[in-house]
Amino acid sequence: MRETQAVYRSPLAAAGGLAVTGSGRQHARHAVAHRKLPSFAVVLVERGWGFLDTAAGGRQRVGGPALFWLFPNRFHSYGPDENGWEERWALFEGSFIRDLVRMRLIAERHPLVALRHPEEVARLFGQLHADLMDDSHLGRALAALTLHRIVIAAARQTRAAPRREGEAMTGDIVETLRGRALQPLDLADFAAEHGMSAATLRRRFLAETGLPPKAFQLRSRMDHAKQLLVTTDEKIETIAAKVGIDDAFYFSRLFHERESCSPSQFRARYRRS
Repeated sequence: MRETQAVYRSPLAAAGGLAVTGSGRQHARHAVAHRKLPSFAVVLVERGWGFLDTAAGGRQRVGGPALFWLFPNRFHSYGPDENGWEERWALFEGSFIRDLVRMRLIAERHPLVALRHPEEVARLFGQLHADLMDDSHLGRALAALTLHRIVIAAARQTRAAPRREGEAMTGDIVETLRGRALQPLDLADFAAEHGMSAATLRRRFLAETGLPPKAFQLRSRMDHAKQLLVTTDEKIETIAAKVGIDDAFYFSRLFHERESCSPSQFRARYRRS
């Protein structure tokens, strides 16, 4: 039987953005029942079967390798079946987590992530524990960085999860639209091209980028306009036309709304020569 390991750290005032306050591993044989934590937690189930029950996500079957997120001040229950499971865990808190939630990298309604490539995540959990054992400012900073990498690794595996036959990966769809951002967009045709309805496309774009497709297209156009402003001497009206906006005054107004400066001011700020 694997020895239970655990380390706890009080959060530092200087590490308010993201702080790891605990880490450990064990062979768990008993369930956690109707508990609340004061901080966020992530649990990695390396091997074994059991369940997870949260108010937002409902009751779900858990089979390792998988991980799940627990939100603070929310009742939850989880645990293995009669054979137990191999478990790693980490506690974390800080204001930066709000951004991770807003970006849907951590989702309360979808806390469970099946891991297709568990080796990377298990290695990161081991690194986080080692970082936290170093009770110094550098160790704390490294633990926070490693926790961030766990979030990203889990989000990548969620993004790469298989879809229904005929449906493209959301990331591929985003890149396709980015490549066509300067062209007119018929949302219904674009969605049908990728085997889904316009409503499904909009929902998946929001989950992936935080923006609906049309807004994402506009942001891509403005990003390209910024590149042209800084790297070329072309006139504002020429740049507007190149990013698919024929009215230079409308382009300038949109640009100012997004960047809080005019295109000319942006060029003056960021040009290197």
